[in-house]
Amino acid sequence: MKLYTKTGDKGQTSIIGGRVDKDHARVEAYGTIDELNSVIGKAVSELDKGIFADILADLEAIQHELFDGGGDLANVMKNRVYKLTEAPIEVMEKRIDKLSEEAPALKRFILPGGAPAAATLHMARTIARRAERQTVTLMREVEDVSPVVQKYLNRLSDYLFAAARVVNFRLSIPDVEYIRSGDVFK
Repeated sequence: MKLYTKTGDKGQTSIIGGRVDKDHARVEAYGTIDELNSVIGKAVSELDKGIFADILADLEAIQHELFDGGGDLANVMKNRVYKLTEAPIEVMEKRIDKLSEEAPALKRFILPGGAPAAATLHMARTIARRAERQTVTLMREVEDVSPVVQKYLNRLSDYLFAAARVVNFRLSIPDVEYIRSGDVFK
């Protein structure tokens, strides 16, 4: 099997149940989810299995869920069944709470950075926010989009922030506070 098909050489791509231009809002949204998934894969490669087994397990599940969410956005078939459900969002909320309890109390805005894996998780967080914005645009333009994907991405960005902070904490690397900020979290 060849990796190239040449079917996209004229600026269109196949989606589940049709074809659209490669710059269609649907392709932008699920393409950004794919980008997000890749950056999470990079974070996984940077995390020590002994120290971060719990976060690695979370990220592996998240990568599969992102694939489901991207597939849901790429599906235009009439009788489709969405793969991404509310259940992973509930699991993620519990993990956010647990991670937030482990990291030091947040008083000020922090700058992305610290350990390489933490910096990568912060990058993933910003890509998750972009994917969410693009999904909102798609939802506004097209009525047949699962709202679960947008909600999932919203919660995922919070998870990635919490995970980045815990990575730094477990490695004894302090978060870098934004120096022009007063205390904003009480």
